[in-house]
Amino acid sequence: MGDRALEEVIPDKAFAALLERRSDMLFRLAEALRSRADAEWTRRHFFQLVSEADAVEAFLDDFGARHNRSFAYLRELVASLRGFALAGFSIAHLVLRLDGYPNVLSAGEAASSSDSVRRAQAFLVRVVRLLLAAVQEESRSHGVVLPSETFPEDRWASDVPRRKLARNMGQGELASDEQKTAEIASKFVEAARVFQELGIRRITNEHERESWLQRHVSEERARSLEASVHNLQSAYDTWVKGTSIEAADARLQTLRGHASAALHLMEAVTQLTHFVERHERTARDDGSARRIAGLVSKADVRDVTLNHLLVHAATFLQRGRSVAEDLLPSYTNFQEIEVDLQPEVVLHARPAALIVSIVQRYGTPVEFEADGERCNAGSILEMMVTVGSYPDVRRFRFRGDERPLRDIRLLFQNALGENGLDALPAELAYLSGGS
Repeated sequence: MGDRALEEVIPDKAFAALLERRSDMLFRLAEALRSRADAEWTRRHFFQLVSEADAVEAFLDDFGARHNRSFAYLRELVASLRGFALAGFSIAHLVLRLDGYPNVLSAGEAASSSDSVRRAQAFLVRVVRLLLAAVQEESRSHGVVLPSETFPEDRWASDVPRRKLARNMGQGELASDEQKTAEIASKFVEAARVFQELGIRRITNEHERESWLQRHVSEERARSLEASVHNLQSAYDTWVKGTSIEAADARLQTLRGHASAALHLMEAVTQLTHFVERHERTARDDGSARRIAGLVSKADVRDVTLNHLLVHAATFLQRGRSVAEDLLPSYTNFQEIEVDLQPEVVLHARPAALIVSIVQRYGTPVEFEADGERCNAGSILEMMVTVGSYPDVRRFRFRGDERPLRDIRLLFQNALGENGLDALPAELAYLSGGS
């Protein structure tokens, strides 16, 4: 048998014929959506658009369109369309639910967030319309005949909230409902702190806004921020939602309301940030990025990203932080202990990491103090900086819930594990990988 090429080059005209058949439903949907008034777009419409655009994007990728001079621009248009549709789905979902989320926003904050969310949705609808028209026009230029039929009613997908398994990798089995609740409140406080440290604020000047976003909210950072809120909500739904504790404490549903609002805002932030960075990273010789920039204003995208999405995500987290901090004393037994280093024992990196592991196991905040200097005992970096600043100190204070403090005291009583982790008592077996 002779050699056969692993890949066969397909002529543009033949590929256009395949594309015409594969994208039939996307084009039908495009007509159905473009004839719909802006105010009538719901998450159902964005959800269906994500599905159809994703299928066409995958088809284009399978044939290597991103590396083809004729079809690279179409592929970028479809990819951009899918991204904006994903952002639209998140915001349309928030529009539907926002008024029903329990919250502690002031009347002014609530009105401002509601207005911004609706402005963001209107912007996303406008962009999707432009991209749909561009996809149709670009397809026609390759000889693709667009269908005259509308999108079939029986093909509309359900837009019920997407369900996934719990995001609980790395989470140990928690000992009680109170501990679970305390951990979630602690995680909320930490997420709010991260957002606060970014110094998120409204910026109307285009150049100042762009500079701030480039410094503080790259796509990688946006995805990390989104994940922190997503993990928070997932933990709540896994451990607290539907429990007797939730039914008995209205503050918990308020906490979830703040987390949910922030999550949907951050989902849209991630998609818009990806759109901007995608075309800045992959400036192509075929001019795809330049042509898309002519359709969608980067300045408008950045304005919506910061002033209508990020600002309100931060507000929901900061106001929710007060609820989380109010919850913590109700679900923890706050104590303070003093511990001394045994002779010949030094608090260096390895035992400090064991202390951090104890704190992270229980998930509630613990404060470490050396000679009046305080830090977060759940951060190895903060621990080492503080310990390194006071190398001669032999007595330390810890403040926090009694459960991690109990294990920390036990660790100090056993020479901080310096005699070997196997020599630690059974209560600390988890530090050596035991149960």
